[in-house]
Amino acid sequence: MSHLETFPLPLGAHVLKSWRLSSSADLTGLRANLSAALQTLQPYVPGPSDDVVDSMVLVATELATNAIRHGQPPTEVRLLRADDRLILDVADRDHHNAPRLSPERAVGDGGLGLMLARSLSLQVSWYRDGESKHIWAAFNDSGEIPGSGLSSGSV
Repeated sequence: MSHLETFPLPLGAHVLKSWRLSSSADLTGLRANLSAALQTLQPYVPGPSDDVVDSMVLVATELATNAIRHGQPPTEVRLLRADDRLILDVADRDHHNAPRLSPERAVGDGGLGLMLARSLSLQVSWYRDGESKHIWAAFNDSGEIPGSGLSSGSV
């Protein structure tokens, strides 16, 4: 297992929305509410493409599931903006244990949420803030799909 890089949130990041989760039963509401919040950003230029919205909802679910399963409650999920980036920040109260990547696990064994987040986002990092541990993922607000070199409108 390897550790995730430690970086604070980008300077100037400001909160657009936040959600507090107490159990995995709250994940369905998180997905619906995050998707709706991201859809309201689309009339603005630039706005997240449908592919970016889908990726962000999936990453938020994975990071929140990890926080609920392995962290200490409550779990807080925040949607932030910093320049041309949308950021998901997921916090729990287990500030003693660093997040760990599990690249050697088989697909069916679980534990690949952080690897998935890294593949769907521009950057995944973490930091400690008081009694909380935060894991954050940044996404391009212009609709660029990470790793593809294509925008979501490209064919």
